[in-house]
Amino acid sequence: MFTIEHDFDASIITLIDEAEPNTRPLNEDIVILTFDDRVVVEQMSPDGDEVVRVTFTMHQLAELRLALNLPEGNYRIEQQS
Repeated sequence: MFTIEHDFDASIITLIDEAEPNTRPLNEDIVILTFDDRVVVEQMSPDGDEVVRVTFTMHQLAELRLALNLPEGNYRIEQQS
């Protein structure tokens, strides 16, 4: 399950972990904040005492998107002028 909200300066996507009862432990929700120049992924730490945050530039996000569909190897994305 997921939700989408639009704020003044960001869109917020929340991924909510779901599982059949007693099949596995649930993970904390993942919150994705998208801005014009970056994407931030947040999740509560397993012990629940802090939010772990990863920030991607738009270039890093583009590389991640490509990497999900490529075989093992080294790659470089050439910048378009």
